[in-house]
Amino acid sequence: MSVELVCGALADRTRRQLLETLSRSSPSSATTLAAAVPVSRQAVVKHLQILRDCELVTSYRAGKEVLFEVRPDQLAATASWMTTLATTWTERLALLKQQAEQGG
Repeated sequence: MSVELVCGALADRTRRQLLETLSRSSPSSATTLAAAVPVSRQAVVKHLQILRDCELVTSYRAGKEVLFEVRPDQLAATASWMTTLATTWTERLALLKQQAEQGG
């Protein structure tokens, strides 16, 4: 898992919207997802490919359609990394505050 890839993918608003839509109505086709975002179906397919490349979604064929689902593992791993980072900074800031209040 690459936190950089996940964060890069999540930096785009349309991809975040696609993930939110998939989390509510999964599995969904690109055509169905295109109705939920202000971009073309072709753009949705490209966004889904990026999400699939960083393992945030998975896809499978169901008859003539390709359906997409959220893979929560990568989101959870990235959230865990972010939580650890935030905790570290909170601890550092608390120590800095304590040192400043003690005069040095």
